[in-house]
Amino acid sequence: MKPDLRCVVVASVIGNGLEWFDFVSYGYFATIIAHVFFPAAGSLSLVLTFATFAVGFIARPIGGILIGAFADRHGRKQALTLLIGFMAVGTLTLGLTPSYAQIGVLAPAIVVLGRIVQGISIGGEFASATALLVEYVPPQRRMLFGSFQMSSQAVGRVCAAGIGLVVISSFSPAAVHGWAWRLPFLIGALVGPFGFYIRYRMAESPAYQAMQAQTPERSRAPVRQVLTRYAVPMVCAIGVILVGTATTYVWNNYLPSYVVHQLHLPLADDLAGVLITSGLDIFICALGGWLADRFGAYRLFFGFAVIAACTSYPLFHYVIAAPSFTRLLAAQLFACTLLGLMSGPIPGMLADLFPVQVRSTGMAISYNLAVTVFGGFAPLTITWMITFTGNIAPAFYLMAAALLSIIIVAVTRRGARRQLALAEA
Repeated sequence: MKPDLRCVVVASVIGNGLEWFDFVSYGYFATIIAHVFFPAAGSLSLVLTFATFAVGFIARPIGGILIGAFADRHGRKQALTLLIGFMAVGTLTLGLTPSYAQIGVLAPAIVVLGRIVQGISIGGEFASATALLVEYVPPQRRMLFGSFQMSSQAVGRVCAAGIGLVVISSFSPAAVHGWAWRLPFLIGALVGPFGFYIRYRMAESPAYQAMQAQTPERSRAPVRQVLTRYAVPMVCAIGVILVGTATTYVWNNYLPSYVVHQLHLPLADDLAGVLITSGLDIFICALGGWLADRFGAYRLFFGFAVIAACTSYPLFHYVIAAPSFTRLLAAQLFACTLLGLMSGPIPGMLADLFPVQVRSTGMAISYNLAVTVFGGFAPLTITWMITFTGNIAPAFYLMAAALLSIIIVAVTRRGARRQLALAEA
């Protein structure tokens, strides 16, 4: 790999890794965060914590629209350099905000504001970084290089799980609840200055430069173009993302609270499982991208989505029948291997649905709508569903997401290709 391409890969994936480090850490310590910032009776405290988590996702489509349009008008490099600073500030806010007992209602207000700021910045991160990454390589390698975005999410989960395990094993329960839970967020914020330096030094995407040379007049309304001319590709993109994001947030973000509150297992059991499976996913995502370049992305997508729909119920039933670390780890290994193979090609698939001039905007809107509805609200939705369906609720959620994803992509894929062909003609 050439030095300039290595720099682009690092610059592209570092923000995505930080995003997942922060959000996964939030999920791991959700129970503690609930007591620190949202003291309330019974399960309401945890529901408020997950609602605050969801607030950040509500802000994501706004950030996607603003930052995606900025990246299409002014370049991927400028957008990404700006975003890494905002993301670090959002992470630092959670690590430094005093508790409810210290400053009252200001504490949850500051946390919510920090989630909103971070949600806006993250809203443009995935799309702009993916656009930069895939525009540096030829089309026949887009799935592999795009998969590095998903591998970076696994790196973020590994770091979050590793640091989380160190925290809960190195400090007493009183210290963890008192202050040590903040350490992951303070450590995560340190990535900001390094990421800013790397992104400031990288070059702009060759495809974007070529587009600007051919059409110097920048689009003043990329959002309107996407909504009016690329509606079908946008819906297809949502379908592509849907099953992967639902699976990701159930198995990697909601699961810690589920393991503790529903299965009554130690938090360390889940952290160890996530650490192992995410370490494997770093390579499995790349394998999924490589396979998609070789055999066809949609062929793999439909196959893995069908498997996800068929195996979600048996996996959760297997764990619930006799909760133990061994059963939980076995289910995590299967689910996350499937997730890695399914998710690896997704960034390249999304990039191929939109032309260069509106690629960041199109991906940002599609990605953030799907992640907000089916990822950000997953913990809150499943927590509510458990009241009616019992502990098997996550399985029903994943089955519905997989089936909906298959239907959407099957209906829209050909129309999306026709619209892209017309745009590039």
